[in-house]
Amino acid sequence: MAIRTQHTYSKNEVTRWPVPNSWDVLALLLVITLIVLLAYGTTAMVGRYEVGQTLTISLSPWMLPYYALRSVLRMLLALMLSTLVTFVFGTWAAKSRSAERIIIPLVDILQSVPVLGFLSITVVGFIVLFKGSMLGPECAAIFAIFTAQVWNMILSFYQSVRNVPHDLKEASQMFHLSAWQSFWKIEVPYAMPSLLWNAMISMSGSWVFLVASEAISVAHQEILLPGIGSYISVAIAQANSHALWAVIVTMFIVIFLYDQIIFRPLVAWSEKFKAEETDGDDEAQSWLLDLFHRTRLFIFMGHCIRMVADRFVNVRRKQQTVRRVAWFEGRRWQQCVTGIFWVLVAAIVVFCLSVLWQFIFSSVAYQEGLHVIFLGLMTATRVFVLIGLSCVIWVPIGVLIGLHPKASRMVQPIAQFFAAFPANLLFPVVAMWIVHNHLNVNIWVSPLMILGTQWYILFNVIAGVMALPKNMHHAVGTLNVRGWLWWYRFVLPGIFPYLITGMITAAGGAWNISIIAEVVDWGNVHLVAVGLGAYIAEMTALGDFPRIALGIFVMSSWVLLFNYVLWRPLYQLAEKRFQVGE
Repeated sequence: MAIRTQHTYSKNEVTRWPVPNSWDVLALLLVITLIVLLAYGTTAMVGRYEVGQTLTISLSPWMLPYYALRSVLRMLLALMLSTLVTFVFGTWAAKSRSAERIIIPLVDILQSVPVLGFLSITVVGFIVLFKGSMLGPECAAIFAIFTAQVWNMILSFYQSVRNVPHDLKEASQMFHLSAWQSFWKIEVPYAMPSLLWNAMISMSGSWVFLVASEAISVAHQEILLPGIGSYISVAIAQANSHALWAVIVTMFIVIFLYDQIIFRPLVAWSEKFKAEETDGDDEAQSWLLDLFHRTRLFIFMGHCIRMVADRFVNVRRKQQTVRRVAWFEGRRWQQCVTGIFWVLVAAIVVFCLSVLWQFIFSSVAYQEGLHVIFLGLMTATRVFVLIGLSCVIWVPIGVLIGLHPKASRMVQPIAQFFAAFPANLLFPVVAMWIVHNHLNVNIWVSPLMILGTQWYILFNVIAGVMALPKNMHHAVGTLNVRGWLWWYRFVLPGIFPYLITGMITAAGGAWNISIIAEVVDWGNVHLVAVGLGAYIAEMTALGDFPRIALGIFVMSSWVLLFNYVLWRPLYQLAEKRFQVGE
């Protein structure tokens, strides 16, 4: 790995501020501009709001920069919350077998709950909690975006912490690092490249749900928060094609800016955490990071922050003498406590299911419940057909890109744009095409479900190819392995864990997007496909909470069934047989 030379300060120099240079002026202007914009957007989030108050959305293109600022701010707040939750629960699940048995199935259940389901449940609570304030709807929207981001990040971090190499663990023990120090010095750095990659995917994927998060419509109440999502919703409702073109151009600019200002510097910074050395030409570059490296004032401030961070990381608890109770440490007693714990968990689950069953079927007939299960089967068929087609298309392309780091750096922002591009903008085009050509709605709305999630497969395949050790590349080249044997013996086994992760995430996203893809609107045109997503969307619009709960429960049950029958065995196979370096 190429080592950048950085100026360091002696103990006496730290007490003196350095003389700023011209690069400091540019960096300071950029930082002040970002702080002013974020402060302006945050201030607008705490205004007055009463239930029933009409929030108007202007379709003027001049309002788009302001709406983009509000949307990006919500997404960044949701991403920060997702990172915090990931560190806590991802680490807990990786370190504790008992916690893993609860957290991972719970994540499986929660990621199967559609975003509209979370909104239907939480929006009233947030409005009541922040009565008379805009913070109520804002928190509901941020929480909905958070639910579209966090599950993928938790699973990624959990997988990385579990797979920390043994030599790093031994180094931690040799240096007598505490659990706190080991977390920040070993586990987080090792997981950082994968976590950052998945954070980018989550950020991009959550743009698809921005319309549902900002244009909140529950029980005949519509709340339009200022943002890109509400702008798209109003433009589609009014069939305003000029507004859609304006928002497409805005999306180009917004995605480019947050890629250059946020993710590109983070990717370049995370290069130092890679286990393998890389050539200087293959390292990710960032003009913004290079700008700050040329400054004096910001390098000095970074050194001060680094000293504070070192104290934070190296803090040690005072050793306390703990009296051990012999009878509590007995194996039989521990098994008894574990058994009681799981009996309590089972009792709580059974109680919650019985309450949910009573709530649903007190007003819904059992025949309708069977019909909703059939609707779930229709949506599941669409999901798996589309996942298979996506693998056939994107696995070869992803392998080709991953084998060439320079091509990967060029393709990354392009693919990130298409991943972040709200598929909702293409729905009107598809709706008009279906109506004009008299096509079958149940077939031709299906591709809309995979437009925003197929990129999970591509990104994970690229990451898998780039993670293959160089010595394996050299060995395969030396043995002159070519053709199908190269795919069957080298590439596919090497990328298999990443491919399975991408397929699981893409399938979960497709289930979620089915709610907006199976019901397509453009002005007075209203197309509805036969499927579980359309059922949940229609019941949410009507405010029929028992049927909303039925739809969400059936969707979660289908997702869990496939997780434990198909995805979990494949994931375990990937861990046991296809781990590189084992």
